[in-house]
Amino acid sequence: EAAEALGLSRDEESRPLDDDLIADVVMAVRPGGPSQPGQMREHCREHAELIQGWLDGGCRGPKVRKLIGRHTGVVVPLRTLQRFIAEELGRDGRKRDTVRVVDPEACEILEVDFLQLGTFTERGTGRGRVMHALLCTAGYSRHQFLWPCLSQTQQDVIEGLEAAWRFFGGIFPLIVFDNLKSVVEVSHPISPKLNQTFLEYIQSRDFEVDPARKRKATDKARVERQVRFARDDYFGGEDFGSVEEARREAVRWCLEDAGMRTHGAKRWHPLEVFERDEKPLLAPAPTEPYDEPRWSNAHAGRDHAVVVDYALYSVPHTLGEVDLRARCDRATVKLYLGARLVKVHPRQPQGGANIDPADLPPGKAEAATRDGASLQRRAEIFGPHVGEYARRLLEGPLPWTRIRQVYRLNGLALRYGELTDEACERALELDVVDVMRIQRMLERGLVKRGLLAPRPPQPQPQRKVVPLRFARDPKEYRARRSIAPQGDPDATA
Repeated sequence: EAAEALGLSRDEESRPLDDDLIADVVMAVRPGGPSQPGQMREHCREHAELIQGWLDGGCRGPKVRKLIGRHTGVVVPLRTLQRFIAEELGRDGRKRDTVRVVDPEACEILEVDFLQLGTFTERGTGRGRVMHALLCTAGYSRHQFLWPCLSQTQQDVIEGLEAAWRFFGGIFPLIVFDNLKSVVEVSHPISPKLNQTFLEYIQSRDFEVDPARKRKATDKARVERQVRFARDDYFGGEDFGSVEEARREAVRWCLEDAGMRTHGAKRWHPLEVFERDEKPLLAPAPTEPYDEPRWSNAHAGRDHAVVVDYALYSVPHTLGEVDLRARCDRATVKLYLGARLVKVHPRQPQGGANIDPADLPPGKAEAATRDGASLQRRAEIFGPHVGEYARRLLEGPLPWTRIRQVYRLNGLALRYGELTDEACERALELDVVDVMRIQRMLERGLVKRGLLAPRPPQPQPQRKVVPLRFARDPKEYRARRSIAPQGDPDATA
């Protein structure tokens, strides 16, 4: 019946009995061969123009299934509708021609991808956690490295790459990376924008990054092919209790299991080929741990200072109120205005402060920093006695409590000039250390009139008893009073 349906008969116009006919008959009668279309396929054929219009309007399979059920009252199975669209309407976008990309040269490319391995129970706490992993595959030898972790942050990426350089024994010149936000801020097929912190890491380790296009797994097909293998062969059926335990097992698995397997396409052991052809060409692995910087925004207010990681740092007062970018690492804090570096500070612990007196407005640095020594040096410019007076003011267990008085003294010296030094000299002679006394002397003009002018030293005279001119005997000043008898009005004392 199948042969007759394909045109075989005993007539002269029969189809010739050849290999093509036999092949068609076998395809028709073999188990699993094509069957007669069902009612749902016929229903789709009846409404083919309607389905074609929805597809041209941008609708996809699930939406077309809803629309055809709404218009005809018949709900077509989604898989039947998808087969009809692909086979009879020719709209299957998944079946496209592919091109095999030429393999790179030795030590040319390292493809990197993040994957989710699965869940595990943390030993000790009993908490269920999700384990991720950074998978690195050498483009030439197919040797790979797996770094389990608990998240996919930028710190995990950098830690994973640092561990990869130690594992491979060197740095690859080019990395093909996925479009992680911690690596690529703005995805673009030609000019992607890399994350600033990760860009510094690239410059520090001296390699380049070629991000894959968005939703284009074929740009890093070699590492994508190893995702299922790593998930099944490494993580499947294992009972890890911590990330550290999983990392130790990952190193062993990469060297013994994945490294010494016979690669399906290359028919070689990846570890042996890597050791022979790629490892000698790698750049030297880093010997010092990477100092990962952190970038943040900081606002400089009227106090000419910013807060970075809960510590206070000064900025030049000439900037005014402005928004800055702060780069913080283990040792330093750098402040940027746009692309211009404006200040560098040593890193302070949380709650600490580093105020540079040069950043503060003129005349306010000493009070802000409680620097009495600078005020005393300034006072010495106005004269030796002004400097000595300032030193006497700052004596004591709490010298910063008298900084305002030294400020007043320097202000008087700027206003009255040399007269201040003369007033300080006379006050020191009398051991009077009071700035307000100096101010009253200068305001009343006592020094100017010479009332308190310094006198040349004179020899002390010998003590002599000199009779005074108007000296009298004390008895002469004694008054005697007589009492008048009673009744005598003319009597006097």
